[in-house]
Amino acid sequence: MRILFVAIGGAIGAVMRYIVSGVVYRFSSPVFPWGTLFVNSMGCFLIGLLSGIFERKIVSANVKAFILIGIIGAFTTFSTYTLETFNFLKENEIKLACINIALNNLVGILFVIAGFITAKFMYTILN
Repeated sequence: MRILFVAIGGAIGAVMRYIVSGVVYRFSSPVFPWGTLFVNSMGCFLIGLLSGIFERKIVSANVKAFILIGIIGAFTTFSTYTLETFNFLKENEIKLACINIALNNLVGILFVIAGFITAKFMYTILN
């Protein structure tokens, strides 16, 4: 049953990634993969936020799998990020490859922390 939850969540997350990154790409420079950075950062924030919420609220394992593994797992784009980095390296764009690696990793970690802190702050205000 849990596999079905992950599969449905994955379909939702993949469609969300396609739409959101497409919108970002439409309004950003084509030189750098801003859409991938955006969805990865938002996914990091959301997984931090939700893990902070799930730490204090009892949520079934199926719901966690649906949201964290399915939706957010498919929404974030690690494989796309690594392919884009590889393409920069293949095109001898070493500086852009390094910027892509640094931004995705540092911003990702910062957004997980920000999401987790936001969840704690929300609980403080709401309780």
